[in-house]
Amino acid sequence: MPAPLLGKRTVTFDTEIKWTPTPALSMAATITRDSTLVYTLIVLPLFVLMGNLVAGAGISGDLFRAAQALIGRRRGGVAMATVAACGAFGAICGSSVATAATMGKVAIPEMRRLGYGDRLASAAVAAGGTLGILIPPSVIMVVYGVATQTHIGKLFAAGIVPGLIAVVGYLLAVRYLVWRDPSQAPVTTERLAMDVRGLVRTLWPVVAIFGVVMGGIYGGLFTSVEASGIGATAALLFALTRHNLTLAQIRGIFVDSASTSAMMFAIILGAALFGEFVNITGVHEGLLTMVQGSGLSPFGVILVMIAIYLVLGCVLESLSMILLTVPIFFPIVTALGYDPVWFGVLIVVVVEIGLITPPIGVNLFVIRSVTPDIAMGSIVRGVLPFITADLLRVLLIASVPALSLWLPNLLFKSTGG
Repeated sequence: MPAPLLGKRTVTFDTEIKWTPTPALSMAATITRDSTLVYTLIVLPLFVLMGNLVAGAGISGDLFRAAQALIGRRRGGVAMATVAACGAFGAICGSSVATAATMGKVAIPEMRRLGYGDRLASAAVAAGGTLGILIPPSVIMVVYGVATQTHIGKLFAAGIVPGLIAVVGYLLAVRYLVWRDPSQAPVTTERLAMDVRGLVRTLWPVVAIFGVVMGGIYGGLFTSVEASGIGATAALLFALTRHNLTLAQIRGIFVDSASTSAMMFAIILGAALFGEFVNITGVHEGLLTMVQGSGLSPFGVILVMIAIYLVLGCVLESLSMILLTVPIFFPIVTALGYDPVWFGVLIVVVVEIGLITPPIGVNLFVIRSVTPDIAMGSIVRGVLPFITADLLRVLLIASVPALSLWLPNLLFKSTGG
């Protein structure tokens, strides 16, 4: 099976000429066109815009206050509220970096004001921010879906249950940190009053946008591409109704979204060129032969891949990591009989760990930039229990594929998708 590419490969070369400059440049031009002019990739800038608009409208603060009102009174409750708010924000953002940066500006100052230790406050946001790429809609899942020709709607559905498991795991990590060091989270006597009507008024935008986007996809009303456009439009209307964004700020949001999208397309282009190189050299075929002759069980092969991702997560950014490894690993996984949807969720979960793993954990540096007076050492020590929770979750999802596949199979069986 050839390695998957972003777009269709339309040019082939004979062995005698494929290493000469002219056909190589021709191939690069063809890949540039085919890997970027992909209709499904429209969702990337639109989901990025949706998340930036919602973040700019100040919904992160509302989500944090709502979660704090519900569970903030118990010891460690504000940190737990931060994790819950990150999960809710991730459901309409799709970016871990944006989730960590936005929630960090809101939650960390509040936790420090209430007497929380820097280690717990920073770690809760850094780890909670990783939920942005797992809970749908997820930009990383879109890229994986396009690269492997996997149904994006099924990928989104497959991320919901693992996302909820991640939230529970992080809440337990907070409880562990508080148990080990009660000084990190004093009991909060201050109670944020918010009645049912206030909660509804706070949470309805998240529920509405998430419901429109995901409900429309699974209800068969529109495709994932159409859903991204509808979601971005809904986010823009919501931002305008808040009346807290000037025209200059809205323009800045559009410019920032365009810059982020351009960066992502540049990474996609580079990965597509790398994928074609893999095709030409036949590396994936050689690896498949080696795997088949290694004597490892299929699950053993998956464990080796997980170990490789954990190492790569220490030095590579998540999008680059997935795009560079998918052309090599995906043919092996499908040849072993594994479901592409399950594998997509698995590698997204593993990549999440890389976001908080030193020395190049992106979310660690995001928190450091938001609160430069917190030492990096404190942030790293704080995320260790969260990394442990992530490792246990990886093993659980790898061992029980039904956790990822149950919901998409149910939804798309009922809709005929």
